[in-house]
Amino acid sequence: MLMNVIFVLIGLVGLFFGGNWLVKGASRIAASFGISTLIIGLTIVAIGTSAPELLVSVSAALRGSSGIAVGNVVGSNIANVGLILGVTGIIAPITVQAVLVRREIPIMIVVSIFAYLLLLDGILNRLDGILLLFGFISFNMLFYFLARQQAKEHDAEEEAAAAAGIELPDDEEEANILLEVGRVILGIAFLVVGAELLVRGASEIARSVGISELVIGITMVAFGTSLPELATGVIAAMKNENDIVVGNIIGSNIANLLLILGMTSFILPIDIDPGLIQFEFLVMIAFSIMILPFAMNRELSRTESAFFLGSYLAFIAYTFIA
Repeated sequence: MLMNVIFVLIGLVGLFFGGNWLVKGASRIAASFGISTLIIGLTIVAIGTSAPELLVSVSAALRGSSGIAVGNVVGSNIANVGLILGVTGIIAPITVQAVLVRREIPIMIVVSIFAYLLLLDGILNRLDGILLLFGFISFNMLFYFLARQQAKEHDAEEEAAAAAGIELPDDEEEANILLEVGRVILGIAFLVVGAELLVRGASEIARSVGISELVIGITMVAFGTSLPELATGVIAAMKNENDIVVGNIIGSNIANLLLILGMTSFILPIDIDPGLIQFEFLVMIAFSIMILPFAMNRELSRTESAFFLGSYLAFIAYTFIA
């Protein structure tokens, strides 16, 4: 028991430092290349913070624990919206860009419904995995071209500044970029290791007091693998990096469904628990849709964030009671 408590504490420390380095490095890289922090949050930060979900789900699928493999993804997506958006919005009201309402949030909803339709036959086979992975590649290609467009606009601004006689320290900027890339990689590594230690310790503590593995998979494992997103979101909120907060949540949810479910089912077909189809997955879709009306106001207030957090806690309570 003592060793598990130590794992939990070390994991928390790793998540704190990893989230701090990831947010700082990603935001500085975005500024250096003229790429918006929203796109960085939707891609690099989202994929980095989704690494624990990928490791846990692939490992669970290979062990034959299909319920944990899929439940981890579904539970993590619910936690990303309810817990993370709730906590970060309570820390500081979150400003939502109009482009999220027009593009990214609808994409997340469509991806959630598409994944649900694939689950209805009770299995995720390799063909389903290929379709999901193709969707993930297409999503990232879209943002790759958007990032290139923003970089071109940034270069044009630099040329205009140079024409006006403003000197830019190119060598120093290049050295800073290398430093920030290293910071991002180190931050992701700390997040992955921290989440793994925390999940391992918390799961063993839960088993020792008699909590079932199914409940652990939907709640504690999903919560643990969402901790990188939580750590990143809290630190980003404290630094007033709203685009990283929202972009990380939406990008992580899309990555969880397309990349993680796609990769795990491509490696090994996954049998789906009917209960996940009938309840948890529908709750996940409802949480995704629930973001849209609040985001239309362009700001998520503390009261609205408290509603998200309360909804998540109600879901966790129901899961334990049921």
